[in-house]
Amino acid sequence: MTRENRNFFRNKKILVIGGTGTIGKSIVKHLLEQEPEAVRVLSRDEYKQFRLQNEVNGQEKLSCLIGDVRDYERVLAAMEDMDYVFHTAAMKHVSFCESNPFEAVLTNIVGTHNVIRAAKRQKVQKVVFTSTDKAISPTNNYGATKLSAEKLIASADTLGGRGRTVFCTVRFGNVMGSRGSVIPLFVKQAREGKAITVTDLSMTRFMMTLEQATKLTVQSLIMAKGGETFILKMPVIRLKDLAEVVAEEAPKKFGTRAAVEIAEIGLKPGEKRYEELMTYEESLNAFELPDVYIVPSPYASRQSYRQAGRPEPGTYSSEGAVPLTKEQVKALVLEQNLI
Repeated sequence: MTRENRNFFRNKKILVIGGTGTIGKSIVKHLLEQEPEAVRVLSRDEYKQFRLQNEVNGQEKLSCLIGDVRDYERVLAAMEDMDYVFHTAAMKHVSFCESNPFEAVLTNIVGTHNVIRAAKRQKVQKVVFTSTDKAISPTNNYGATKLSAEKLIASADTLGGRGRTVFCTVRFGNVMGSRGSVIPLFVKQAREGKAITVTDLSMTRFMMTLEQATKLTVQSLIMAKGGETFILKMPVIRLKDLAEVVAEEAPKKFGTRAAVEIAEIGLKPGEKRYEELMTYEESLNAFELPDVYIVPSPYASRQSYRQAGRPEPGTYSSEGAVPLTKEQVKALVLEQNLI
């Protein structure tokens, strides 16, 4: 982060909704280093808030509020006097969103609508919303709810005049090591001497580190002009390679002698074999910087970005991308201390 950007959060008040999740917590810790006036967390789990406070050694600038993004009045109260908002709260597990579809709608769509309404009413300067590559050509309810939420964020800037709140979206791939992601599951299975279960060995995924996800989210809020979607350029990993790395390295780490098997169990309802970063239509209007693609809001006036080029038209699918080699996957997993 440049010195100019480092000063961006100095003496500012920031709300992180879902601030006890993997990404939210990382953002909170990052912001506390930027000399803010206050960082406020809104989430549902008091125990996770207790743990977060201990992890930052009772940092006085951090305050925690119990509440649900579904509750507009609570979101409105939490947002009072805030300068910037990071909206990371979501139902994100594909299988649970499939079996509880309306609950996912309430959190991911209605919750995002509540954030937009509250931010406008409280005159927040900027809001960044975290989305997923599963929002592109969605085959599951999770992706569909995130797509709807992205549309809400992109269109939010069309309402209001001068001094309006600026909204933007960041679109992630899979964050390595996040709660509910495959790596902790694979490691747990290997440590317990069970077979590593992979839904489909041909499956490919975009992967990013927690540090990358945090920096992208923070930088996107700083850069946002209104309604854009920021997409990090991410490497592609084959799940087969990832499972084999865990199967080979976990016994070394935990001192188990038995070989770890890998079992293919078939796709779960709503799962895809590959993911896409953006639609073909989005790519026609997108900008390209060294580390990110920027998709302008279709509802906003034409925007430009300094030193930005144009990407080649395409969907940027994990199916057609050259994946990391198995050795590269191993190096990344060990570097991130994920086993």
